[in-house]
Amino acid sequence: MSDSDNRVILNVGGIRHETYKATLKKIPATRLSRLTEALANYDPVLNEYFFDRHPGVFAQILNYYRTGKLHYPTDVCGPLFEEELEFWSLDSNQVEPCCWMTYTQHRDTQDTLAVLDRLDLDTEKLTEEDIAKKFGWDDDPKYLNGTLPWYRRLQPKLWQLFDEPYSSNAAKAVAVISVFFICVSILSFCLKTHPYMRVPVIGNVSVILANYSRNNASISSLSWTLKKISTEAHPAFLYVEIVCNIWFTVEILIRFVVSPRKLNFIKSPVNIIDFVATLSFFFDFTLQVAGTKERLTHSDFYEFISIVRIFRLFKLTRHFGGLKILIHTFKASMKELYLLIFFLILFIVIFASLIYYAERLQVNPDNQFTSIPIGLWWSIVTMTTVGYGDLVPKTYVGMVVGGLCALTGVLTIALPVPVIVSNFAMYYSHTQARSKLPKKRRRVLPVETVRQQTRNPHSGHSSNAGLPSKMMMSAGINGPGKLSHTLINTSTGSNGKEELTMNLIKRNTTKNVNHSVMSSSSSKIEEAKPVKIAPESVPILSKSESSEQPTLFV
Repeated sequence: MSDSDNRVILNVGGIRHETYKATLKKIPATRLSRLTEALANYDPVLNEYFFDRHPGVFAQILNYYRTGKLHYPTDVCGPLFEEELEFWSLDSNQVEPCCWMTYTQHRDTQDTLAVLDRLDLDTEKLTEEDIAKKFGWDDDPKYLNGTLPWYRRLQPKLWQLFDEPYSSNAAKAVAVISVFFICVSILSFCLKTHPYMRVPVIGNVSVILANYSRNNASISSLSWTLKKISTEAHPAFLYVEIVCNIWFTVEILIRFVVSPRKLNFIKSPVNIIDFVATLSFFFDFTLQVAGTKERLTHSDFYEFISIVRIFRLFKLTRHFGGLKILIHTFKASMKELYLLIFFLILFIVIFASLIYYAERLQVNPDNQFTSIPIGLWWSIVTMTTVGYGDLVPKTYVGMVVGGLCALTGVLTIALPVPVIVSNFAMYYSHTQARSKLPKKRRRVLPVETVRQQTRNPHSGHSSNAGLPSKMMMSAGINGPGKLSHTLINTSTGSNGKEELTMNLIKRNTTKNVNHSVMSSSSSKIEEAKPVKIAPESVPILSKSESSEQPTLFV
């Protein structure tokens, strides 16, 4: 076999590549290794194979066949590169290590976009199709026929009013009211602990005024007085909390009733916090009304449980997307945070033991590190660079240990912080970019649909369009050299469809016509010469007969 016979030409996206057939056989079970001239994309005239694919990616793929090393082009998006590799039946895991980090960046981006979709940070109003999909009405015949009951039609409106602040002006007003009651509730919870905002609880106390003896008998003079037993919050705070919790109760009930997915609503951490906080208030209010709270032995414990109301601040994440991004940043950085906690615990135990024994090496009458657990507290304060000053080393060895502990804490804490900051910047930048993207994109037809339309160009026309023009040419009816031309043109007039048939028969005895070609023994027309038709023999159609000028095919 000659060298020219061993070469193959590949036309990819308009760029011709030439290589050896043996080169394409290096990687078996791939598209290029199975090239044959029987394929539909082989052009026998140009002697080349045509592929309508990305030419830039194919240059790296062909280089992979030549060198055995697959490199990633930096000017191509990752999903496009994967799609091209899948078309050519290649494995994306064969990318060289030098390009692997750059190549896999798109996967991190796709994961980030998927996370942002779950966070639901869109501030645009939902369309009817989106609402129907969220409530599962896509295949509901009642929704398609417009026969939904009134309460089901009201459900998405109330849901948008309480859960979608950007859906309407009324929803924005409801969101403002909700944020107002959250702020008032938190402010009331904090202010009622201030001494100036509390009132004393006065009680009667019996006292002994004097003791004296009469006739060898001891007599005591008893009396009573008023004494401040304790303090309690001003009654005004109770009325404020009643009003706030009435709003919270109505809000959470409505949101639960109109929620499209009840199970997801119950499992939401923010909704759990809201429910527990509201329930704790009604429990506390019931004890106050019943008058049993003062008689409980562990009343301080019940007041401590009410601290769960402060977590209502997390409800603000429903109204501020930045808080959602911040919370999810910590979720995405859990590996780094676990690593930070592990090293902190490790060094805290080490330096607590060192400082305990270091302070005992020298005479130190003011030694404050009497045990290793006390040294643990000192290590935490020192490594986090807080430094309360309640515990300080007094010996020189202890000072050296303290200095090493502070330096180790700075380095340990500083290492994972850039990762957390970069995660937050990544999520925030993607969120800003998504907010500027158009909600709807132009639809691109699949290539199979376009090919079918190309093969049947008139199959998708409406009833107003004319039937396709047809050309029928028959030869040998009246002998060789006699051609019959039939043109059928259907056009749309004022009365609907009208069909015009023109039969133009013209005898031509031109000597150039090959009689052998037109004979009955041959079923294939190899040569046909155009027939000149006089202009006066072609009928002229008026506008009333046809809206389009007929086309004559010969």
